[in-house]
Amino acid sequence: MRIEPYLFFDGNCETALGFYQHCLGGELVAMHRYAESPEAEHLAPEWHQKVMHAALAVDGQRFMASDRMPGQPFAGHAGFSMSVNLPLDAARGEAVFKALAVGGMVTMPFAKTFWGAHFGMLVDKFGVSWMVNCETGEAPEAP
Repeated sequence: MRIEPYLFFDGNCETALGFYQHCLGGELVAMHRYAESPEAEHLAPEWHQKVMHAALAVDGQRFMASDRMPGQPFAGHAGFSMSVNLPLDAARGEAVFKALAVGGMVTMPFAKTFWGAHFGMLVDKFGVSWMVNCETGEAPEAP
């Protein structure tokens, strides 16, 4: 069993996935458009090129995404964070953090923590919350 995040966007899924691929690396392993659906003839033409389903694979993990279903309201991204863990690679973690933060809002700067990791939180330019964590292999600071 795998539990994988699935993000919904309000018509900008392809742009968001391109941004995430730039920030995280990896490859798009699936990209299906609403035009491929048997129901495409019932959709407004502007929905044909929207993303019906996509997946981005990075370092043996993946998350999936799509544009919301036509006619359904977009509620935004709330109540969760995408969590990226980069063991023993604080430099890569900082690079990922800085890339994801472009155009977004840093809610906790990426820095060394009392629990012996480098960690930061942000909301990206698409409204998705991210946590970037890098275990350093060092013992946590004593209280």
